[in-house]
Amino acid sequence: MTRQKGMALVLVLWVLSLLTIMAGSFALSMRRESAIVAGIKNNAQAMAIAESGIAIAETMLLNPAPNKGWRADGSIYELTAAEAKIRVRLLSEKGKIDINKAGEKILQALMTYAPVDEKQQTKLAGAILDWRDEDDLVHLEGAEKTEYEDAGLSYQPRNKPFQSIEELQLVLGMDKSVFKWIEPLVTVYSGQQQVAVQQAAKEVLKIIPGLDRDLVDSYVAARLESAKNNLSVPPFPSSSGQNTPAGLNTPPATGQNNVLSLVSEAHISDGSSAVISVVINQSDPSQTTPFQVLKWQHLTANNASLFTDAMSELVVKQYAETRLDN
Repeated sequence: MTRQKGMALVLVLWVLSLLTIMAGSFALSMRRESAIVAGIKNNAQAMAIAESGIAIAETMLLNPAPNKGWRADGSIYELTAAEAKIRVRLLSEKGKIDINKAGEKILQALMTYAPVDEKQQTKLAGAILDWRDEDDLVHLEGAEKTEYEDAGLSYQPRNKPFQSIEELQLVLGMDKSVFKWIEPLVTVYSGQQQVAVQQAAKEVLKIIPGLDRDLVDSYVAARLESAKNNLSVPPFPSSSGQNTPAGLNTPPATGQNNVLSLVSEAHISDGSSAVISVVINQSDPSQTTPFQVLKWQHLTANNASLFTDAMSELVVKQYAETRLDN
């Protein structure tokens, strides 16, 4: 009898232990699921706030007040709410290097700063030219059909203009690190051989061959100050007796549609964040919608943040809550 009671006690203890383990496992599972749901909710909230930054930027681009509309020259605008902070950067595609129109000299200058060795820089510039031209003649260190076959690739140059920036990834010799570096500097939307200096970001201006870097720094600083003080964009300084550097258009660019890139990054108080990149075409006044979206993508943490110290130097306006009248 005593032995049976002992076995029953052991069985009860085993059952209790099993129930305890099951209860703990269930509680842990619920905590994990709650954390996942909270993370999804917070990320969705951050994404929605980043999208609102795009909507606000579009509104401010249409501001009719002189010199109060947001500028698309690489300037950054910051909006702060109770539990969130947004930064939006605007870039005109006319202030970038058009890979379909830029000449060999400016493409070579662009590749001079790419994160590859000097020989590969020359090859990439030639391969870009060979991809977009209509013939099968190979540029210096370039690549046409034979070179792609020798590299074991199942495709060849289109011999037509690039349809998108992403197409650059197909160019022989282009790797992920180079594409990531070059992506914010180039465009397929400007339709111009030259870069519009008054709309170009600092990182683009420093690539233009023959342009003094100290002059770029002083001009960008003057342009930022003009934006902060609601003044007109200053003209680019020119030295007497010097020609305009190749690839640079000092008057405001004209022609083709006004295509802009907007990057909106939102941070909320719980640490969640989201980044959205949009390419829009600003329509003429006769159109029913002021903007046409050409490209929309959610960026990852691998992309450069707008909240770094370097980017903070480009902030020209800060708004609290929804106050956008300063």
